[in-house]
Amino acid sequence: MKRMIAAALAAACLFRLPCAAETLAQEKGEHNIKAQAALLMEETTGEILYAQNENQPVAPASITKIMGLILVAEQLESGAMSLEEKLTCSEYAKSMGGSEIWLKVGEQMTVEDLLKAVVIASANDAMVVFAEKIGGTEEGFVEMMNQKAKALGAENTNFVNCVGFDEDNHKTTAYDIALMARELLSHPIITQYSTIWMDSLRGGETQLVNTNRLVRFYDGTTGLKTGTTDAAGHCLCATAKRGDLSLISVVMGCKTGEERFEESKKLLDHGFSTYVIYQPQPVELPPLSVERGTQEQVALRCPAPQGVVLTKEQAQLAQELLPELNAVAAPVEEGQTVGEIQITVDGKTVASYPVQASFAVPRRTWGKSVGMLFSALICMN
Repeated sequence: MKRMIAAALAAACLFRLPCAAETLAQEKGEHNIKAQAALLMEETTGEILYAQNENQPVAPASITKIMGLILVAEQLESGAMSLEEKLTCSEYAKSMGGSEIWLKVGEQMTVEDLLKAVVIASANDAMVVFAEKIGGTEEGFVEMMNQKAKALGAENTNFVNCVGFDEDNHKTTAYDIALMARELLSHPIITQYSTIWMDSLRGGETQLVNTNRLVRFYDGTTGLKTGTTDAAGHCLCATAKRGDLSLISVVMGCKTGEERFEESKKLLDHGFSTYVIYQPQPVELPPLSVERGTQEQVALRCPAPQGVVLTKEQAQLAQELLPELNAVAAPVEEGQTVGEIQITVDGKTVASYPVQASFAVPRRTWGKSVGMLFSALICMN
């Protein structure tokens, strides 16, 4: 299938807040983000803080490579590839065009240098070298990409190639991109390269400059991927972390390269200025009575979430509301939920987490009851 090759953009140029997605629009005007689609997500919780046409299928351009990089990272972590291993460029990989590091047929390059080329400079030829190594062919690799997308819950995504060229039915959404970015960030090796501003290959002969200008100009940036084609417009998935708050912003279909950076900064600024990670305080509850069980009580555990996204104002007023628990009837399973602790702000529940039984308590049978009665009589004597 004939592809439309897009030139690379020059580098210099377990809960949801009820109204989080509308907050930015309310503050600065509805649909204020100048993009075809946009999303802001907190990475650790997956909470959506702002959304605009987030489920609208759009052409992703080179943001496609986020999914390919997930598969590369998995190969490295499993030991199927090593950073020192050398891969060979094929005739097909050399033919990609667009953003590239000008690989020659038969040229060998280490996995680490190829990874730099993809992450920093969005090199299409390097991405296809990885695709052929992992999937056998680009088609095989793309099938793996689509399978992984579905496993992540990216239901509105379909890839046709691994580099982001415009093709029929090569689509994804801002929400699906955020899911993929969240998964990619779970592989620490990626940020070792996505935070690099400038580097080089071939002993300094090939210069690399990060296509994501925020790496240099926005405090806390950790990555992640730019993209530009005729169909996609100017796109950016940008990630940043300050303190405990880690954000993923996605803007798709901006009119210019400058606009995508400015709109991404607007989303990230909103996130960092408005939200914090609230950590619930540890809670200990007395044992719970068990009716008709082999034991009269069961110990409780309260697995609090690692963090809850709240506005800064909410975090100052938040408190844990302990439940009033009634006796539970046996049998009781280990981990069984017997109540919940609510995080409240001004009397309104903004999040909750379960109170669970620490161990199983079987139901007392007739034989067990007789045995327990006999044991009690002996103790009385």
